[in-house]
Amino acid sequence: MTLLAVNGGSPIRSQQWPLWPAPAPGALDALNEVLHSGRWAISGPYQGKQSFERRFAAAFAEFHGIGHCVPTSSGTASLMVALEACGVGAGDEVIIPGLTWVANASTVAGVNAVPVPVDVDPQTLCLDPAAVERAITSRTAAIVVVHLYSAVADLDALTAIAERHGIPLIEDCAQAHGARYRDRRVGTFGAFGTFSMQHSKVLTSGEGGAVITGDPALSRRAEHLRADGRTYTPDEPAVGEMELAQTAELMGSNRCLSEFQAALLLGQLELLDEQNERRRANAALLDEGLGALGIQPQVSSPGTTERTYYEWAGRISDDGIGQIGVERIAPAVAAELSGAAIYASYPPMNHNRLYRPATRSRFEGVPGLDLTGYSLPVAEDAGQRVVTIHHSALLGDESDMKDIVRAFEKVFANHRELRG
Repeated sequence: MTLLAVNGGSPIRSQQWPLWPAPAPGALDALNEVLHSGRWAISGPYQGKQSFERRFAAAFAEFHGIGHCVPTSSGTASLMVALEACGVGAGDEVIIPGLTWVANASTVAGVNAVPVPVDVDPQTLCLDPAAVERAITSRTAAIVVVHLYSAVADLDALTAIAERHGIPLIEDCAQAHGARYRDRRVGTFGAFGTFSMQHSKVLTSGEGGAVITGDPALSRRAEHLRADGRTYTPDEPAVGEMELAQTAELMGSNRCLSEFQAALLLGQLELLDEQNERRRANAALLDEGLGALGIQPQVSSPGTTERTYYEWAGRISDDGIGQIGVERIAPAVAAELSGAAIYASYPPMNHNRLYRPATRSRFEGVPGLDLTGYSLPVAEDAGQRVVTIHHSALLGDESDMKDIVRAFEKVFANHRELRG
């Protein structure tokens, strides 16, 4: 008789998991206020009170202890704004991690530059500083570091490399809202910190993003780039007038956050620290329980003073179970847990099926965009043996964490069922 739920057996759990996204108290009232405000976007006419977009920008900048925040329509938009604000353009090279979401490569191609994936550290799964150093050429125009899953990259080493070579460092914090390194929030170490507020993120408005910076000149460039070449007026406009001035300084595109999204984010931001603390406590339980099964938890760089958990991640051991591959193990565990969000790691960027510039005519004939020739052995191993657990499960309680451990135990005990 089949034992595993993925093969028709009975799952170990029937209860549902915490729903994500979960609206903050007052979310409905905030959305209703926008609905009847006469202003649904920063590009709409001023109505005599500060926009939700500007209120969120101020709150997010204060949260990070930094001078400037420019909200954007998505995390992808935030990356493209940051790259272009730093002067990245045609023919430039941008170093990115070999293990990350596809947008880190596609956004580089999107600003007419060339992504250069380098391998990651086997413990943190973030950029390997030594690999970054080896990849720098005379064409390197930026380094994009991703704080992946629950780890913070080695910012001591990476900022030193960037400063030594005079190359801007851009921190992709899409999975690290609220994390700290050397007691500073991540996103404040590079020229820009970029954020995604997409549906799955720990701070979300469905879609959305932001860039933060301590440099007023870079902030002004970012404002122009995300609002069709417009920036905030220096003085409060009259009711009915536009709050965005057409300066003609820098051509941009429309990558603005809506007032509805900004209103949601203001409330969600107030919950973030408490939610992150709950995720950390539950992650510690998983470190112990899943570690005892031979799953090595992802670690963060030594300078990390506060982790956040977009995903709990761990590497399955090299024994017979590990050889099955996470692409089979993850759905089997999820089936035992009423469809909990258990996933395989991202594939390495040199084999990422979502990165296919040849399918778009705008990239035809552009040299250097094919990444299949890169060697990324650590990222490739992670793609085969790293399993992740979405942060929504970490908003549960201790009994929920025990269910996760029990599910892995059952799948491991019956792993022969998964062999093809």
